Amino acid sequence: MKKPLVFQADLSADVHTELRKYPELALDCEMMGLNPWRDRLCVVQIAAEGGPLALVQIDEQKGAPLLKDLLEDRTITKIFHFARLDGLFLLLRLGINLQGVYCTKLASRLGRTYTDRHGLKELVREFTGNTMDKSFQTSDWGRAQLSDDQIQYAGLDVVYLFELRRRLDEILEREQRRELAQKLFDFLPARRELDRLGFDNIFEH
Repeated sequence: MKKPLVFQADLSADVHTELRKYPELALDCEMMGLNPWRDRLCVVQIAAEGGPLALVQIDEQKGAPLLKDLLEDRTITKIFHFARLDGLFLLLRLGINLQGVYCTKLASRLGRTYTDRHGLKELVREFTGNTMDKSFQTSDWGRAQLSDDQIQYAGLDVVYLFELRRRLDEILEREQRRELAQKLFDFLPARRELDRLGFDNIFEH
């Protein structure tokens, strides 16, 4: 894996221009915790397969207009592992209305019905044979200077997503659930708005 480029507050103009050339991008977010109304969004990782790999240390006061431009562009597919939560953080913390999403967690739940293990580490192990070290997932991502280990970890969190999408798509096609998966992805903006408004279990009896 190439060493990620680290930016403060937003992407540089040249990296933004380069990323716009790719039809799909892989992303992940690192936060201070998992409560988007309380916890700060600290880092957004973004990668193009065979192209730039960047980490943006977020400043919520400054915003990230170049990142926003990419993430709200429906013509570019954005691959996340847990798009529901990451998308809510992006909305509440940066005002980014995430569009054009492929979620590997949703795809796994819909396609890999032979298991109840749908975490990123498990998907990477099954489809690539590699073992991810998730020990830095709970480290302090709000620090001003990220450690080399944090930077390496954050980069690995996105580089596998391209291959995971391809392998999950094969299963979805085989099981005739690819169209249903797309409907789930298309529903994510509405699900995100329900989450924002506090409707967690609206489909329950």
